[in-house]
Amino acid sequence: MLNKKNKNVAKARIITIIILAFALFLLGLLEDHPQFIERYYSKGVYLFICRVFHPVFNLLPFSVGDVLYLVVIGFIIYYLVLLIRLLFKKQFKQAGILCLGMIMGVQIGMLAFYLLWGINYFRPSAAERLKLADTSYSTEELTSLTKILIDSANATRARVTTADLQQSNSTIRQTAIGAIRALSANSTDFYTYDPDVKLSLFTPLINMMGTSGYYNPFTSEAQMNYQMPVFIRPFVACHEMSHQMGYGAEDEANFVGFLAGINSKDRLLRYSAYHEAVDEFMRDIYMRDTVLNKQLKHRVSPTVHQDFVIEFNYWMAHESEINAVSSIFYDQFLKANNQPQGLKTYNQMVRLVISWYNRKNVH
Repeated sequence: MLNKKNKNVAKARIITIIILAFALFLLGLLEDHPQFIERYYSKGVYLFICRVFHPVFNLLPFSVGDVLYLVVIGFIIYYLVLLIRLLFKKQFKQAGILCLGMIMGVQIGMLAFYLLWGINYFRPSAAERLKLADTSYSTEELTSLTKILIDSANATRARVTTADLQQSNSTIRQTAIGAIRALSANSTDFYTYDPDVKLSLFTPLINMMGTSGYYNPFTSEAQMNYQMPVFIRPFVACHEMSHQMGYGAEDEANFVGFLAGINSKDRLLRYSAYHEAVDEFMRDIYMRDTVLNKQLKHRVSPTVHQDFVIEFNYWMAHESEINAVSSIFYDQFLKANNQPQGLKTYNQMVRLVISWYNRKNVH
């Protein structure tokens, strides 16, 4: 039987679990009130969090979030081993108390995730905030803009020099930060405070996961895979810093990264942004018309085409079972956070770019 002390511990943990579950329930109610989230969280609480976290964590050259993940993983392994030992010793009541503690840890992690950043998933869409028509588009519209983007990618790639392709990660990082700062200064819709992107400590692992970068919602740090082909890195850096603006959805972060890139004066970053856009648009066309997709491929310059081959071969060389498993989990994570298309959300940048180009032409 449990002694009095253990009974009190179990009782306290059960009460705490109930309180935390109620707090999570209240947060869940906010999902149906995007305007409330926009006014009081995204443009209020979250900006305060950025002003506290960014200056502090930017002082350190490494990712504090990555270290935090390592510590958490260490604790998880420790408690799982401890739980197995208790079960083997048939100390089921002690194991039960431990399980209660682990449930509390998961709940605290979920609360921290949403309070520190995750609620941004449920603010009004970028299309609504940026007044971009979030409507369907014809194959003709898609084809017309794809041709423009291909020509832009060809032109910007032709200007990229050998020196550009030898840029260090430090240079790429500073250029991307400058592009995000410039975008932030030109519009309150893209406001961010003291943006930064760091090199991921987990780069060898995320290579196997097929990941180019990620955002840590607990420390508000953006991380980049520093081993990818150099022409991919600048856009990815901008994409991850877009999350620091409070753009949660992946298609929206892609769109913001694209805008930051094409407005930059850096040759490699401009090309990186157009390279990504061509990839997204050609994939969308392929889903509609494979014959048209093949026709448009002939419009892509040999150099740009070779870059796509290099990118494809890079990810194929790192493909593993970890990639397949992580994709399933991340797909479900996106669906649970207001992105019902899951991983396909990345490809929905097309709609935003078309709306932006249409509005640009009207004006």
